[in-house]
Parts: sequence; structure tokens; C-alpha cells
Amino acid sequence: MFTIDDLKAAQDVVYRQMQPTAQIHWPQLTAPTGAHVIVKHENHAPTGAFKVRGGITFIDWLQRTHPDARGIITATRGNHGQSQARAATAAGLVAKIYVPRGNSVEKNAAMRAYGAELVEFGDDFDEAKAEAMRVAGAEGLFVVPPFHPELMRGVATYGYELFTAHPDLDTVYVPIGCGSGICGTITARDALGLETKIVGVVSENAQTAKLSVEAGRMVETNSATTFADGMAVRVPVQSAYDIYAKGADRIITVSDDEVANAIRTYFSGIHNLAEGAGAAPLAGLIQEKDRMQGRKVGVILSGGNIDSAWFSKVLRGETPQP
Repeated sequence: MFTIDDLKAAQDVVYRQMQPTAQIHWPQLTAPTGAHVIVKHENHAPTGAFKVRGGITFIDWLQRTHPDARGIITATRGNHGQSQARAATAAGLVAKIYVPRGNSVEKNAAMRAYGAELVEFGDDFDEAKAEAMRVAGAEGLFVVPPFHPELMRGVATYGYELFTAHPDLDTVYVPIGCGSGICGTITARDALGLETKIVGVVSENAQTAKLSVEAGRMVETNSATTFADGMAVRVPVQSAYDIYAKGADRIITVSDDEVANAIRTYFSGIHNLAEGAGAAPLAGLIQEKDRMQGRKVGVILSGGNIDSAWFSKVLRGETPQP
């Protein structure tokens, strides 16, 4: 979908506001995974998550193509909202962000700190998204969908960084929510002409992406209840599905207990903080330890924005209940 020139141009925009994140080999992760593990540290990005990249490129595109837009409206569980609020308010635009009731307290506070007008609506992300789309016209705000080429082009810069630093990766594990992360990783791999296999990871409680690929069509689920809120999506996105259905080697599920264990593994092993979705790729690799023995593997630590109360429970050996 993108050429190398497209991704380099996106880097030029992204790097006006942030530095590249590190990709580090951590031997401490060999014992739990059996692999030579390279961690892509998107938890070290501004806002603490990979989504910041898409916010930068989307708002840059919006100002160039829709100069009369007075602001944006979108829905989120937190990281996408932080990225849009940060970029929009820095550009002098209004940022109205919808979240479901009971959303992360600390992610909500972060979005407000970045200048968002925060609205709580609905019982999950998809209900909040539907309401945001409904009111957008009346508010005169530009809709930022959960998946868009300009979001993905920005997000793909982390994949480009990872693959140019480590073109010999056998496999990369990526979490899936609405799909910008895995699609950006796939498009970066393809632009570079690499053979790296990409494994999507979803929560066993939010399997819409996996079920859709298996069925060969879009499959919604009745619920998506997981403390890995970045993956808590019930309704798949067609344009994202079209990319990961063809570009991913496989999609696997992880339990909340496995995610909690991966958060502990990150913290005790390399003293890095991972939120649920951010730890899911490591959880997937640990699950496939026998299969990946001795291989050079990348895991996307996509974000570190976990609420303190949940993190405390995880460190006590518990699994948070959303």
C-alpha cells in the first residue's frame, strides 16, 4: 500500500514531533520465550503508545487537505484519543473525544491534559464510536475514524524503523484492536520486500479479527470484555481486515491471565511497563515458545498506559477484571 518513499515522507512529518523509538535485544526474555527477542519500544513514544505517530500524520494531512476544519471528533479507549488530542490542540484545533463509560481513569486524565473535550457514552468502544459518528455533523467537526490511510502511514513508521534495523527477523507479533498497528507493520514489511512473518494477537474475549479472517468475511462479536482495552473491539474494520487477512501469517488468541503474566515478565525481566494490549504480543510469543525456539523474533510493545490500580493487581499475581 505504501512505497519506501511514502514511509520516508511520513517519517519526515513524524520526526518533527518525536524521535524514533528503540528496538532492543533483551536476553532476559530468552528464557520465557525460547527466542532471540527484539522489543520495539513504542511504550517510550510521546503519549506512551504507538498511536502518537498516526495522530501526527493525520492532523498534518487534515490541515493540508481541509484547511477550514475547526476540529476533530473521534472515539477511543485511550491511546488513539491521546494522539489525536495532542496533535489537534497543538495545531490549534478542537478535539472532542468519546470514550465508553468505565474507561481507564488515567487515560481519560491524559486525554484531558492534552486538551481533549472528553465525553463518556455507551458501554464499550463500539457504542462510543457510533455516537461520535452520529453527532459529528451537528458539531461541525471532522471525523477521525479508527482506521484511515493517514493514520496507518504514520503508524507504519515504527515498522519501518524496526525492519530497517533488523531485516532478518523471522516473525513479528503485533496486537490487533481496530487494526492500524498490524496493518502498518504489514505495509512496512511489504515496502521493504521482506519475508518476515507477522502474527496478529487478539484477546480470547475480543476475537473479531480472528473470527473474520477464519470466516472470510466480517464477523462482529456480542462483547469484547478484556482488561487489555486496546484490543477490546467488537466490530471489525473492513479496510483493515482487507490488509491483515492477506498479510498476516496467522492470528492467535491470548487469555487475560496470559496477558497479565506477560506484563509481569516485562516488568521483572526488563523493568518496562506494558499495558494489556502492549503485553499481548509477548504473551503470544510465550504461548508459541516451542514453535519459535531459537528464532529471531520481534514483539511490539505498543503501549505502557495501564492504570495504577490494575498494575498493582498484576504485580500481586492477579488478573484485573474489567
